[in-house]
Amino acid sequence: MSAGSRPVNGNGSPAGEGTSESVTYEVVDGTTAVVTLNRPDRLNALTYELMARLEGLLERAATDDAVRAVVMTGAGRGFCAGADRDMLVGLGRRGTVHADVVRTQRNMRTALLLHEMPKVTIAAVNGACAGAGLSWACACDLRYADVTAVFVTAYAAAGQSGDYGGTWTLPRIVGPGLARELYFTGVRVDAARALQIGLVEDVVPAGTALAHALGVARQVAAAPPLAVETMKANFRDGERLGFADHLAAEAERMARNSRTDDAAEAEAARRDRRPAVYRRR
Repeated sequence: MSAGSRPVNGNGSPAGEGTSESVTYEVVDGTTAVVTLNRPDRLNALTYELMARLEGLLERAATDDAVRAVVMTGAGRGFCAGADRDMLVGLGRRGTVHADVVRTQRNMRTALLLHEMPKVTIAAVNGACAGAGLSWACACDLRYADVTAVFVTAYAAAGQSGDYGGTWTLPRIVGPGLARELYFTGVRVDAARALQIGLVEDVVPAGTALAHALGVARQVAAAPPLAVETMKANFRDGERLGFADHLAAEAERMARNSRTDDAAEAEAARRDRRPAVYRRR
């Protein structure tokens, strides 16, 4: 972490030493928001409070023009072990189905933010990455794991069908057949296998996933921000549009982006052989 960065709590105020916040937020290098799940004694398992805090912090990152990339990680020995067992007790027997649907849809906005926000989102995974934790990682644009990472859908063993978009994102990452196998059987995938099947972009030594993700984030931050945001919009369109419609949208964005000051600065910096200074306009 950079010396000049400060963690804040879910309300946006500075967090003190030994913070007990379930999610912390820190801006590194002035351009990368690091969102850390912070329940290490429970392998960062979900609670309703954690999900509400995470939503607020992701919204903060999404709307901060200075932030170019968002890194999500977990404190301690794991990324996220899924839902806290206490949270699962009595699930489906409280209130009405409609109330459960509304609450679950609200909680799942966290995955939507990771996938849809214009910033590049990166998961830095160590240890357990299960259930909703795996779905969050899959909602990110990029995933980097250290050698301790273990991925498991975990829903079948809990008698649940899945949430946070994993049944949508995982097939697009590893393929439909393998995604189904991982959900139906709940088989565990270690870091080496995750790299082999394309679930993660790289595997790094133990304890270095966050540092590696920050290095990638710095590369993202050095690129023209409007161009990167436009690239992400193109990739999102690629998930929903036919090829002809995608080409039309891509052409329009290319034409608009080519007229930005940032595009002109990229060309000038390349011509003058100097570092570019982008102003996101």
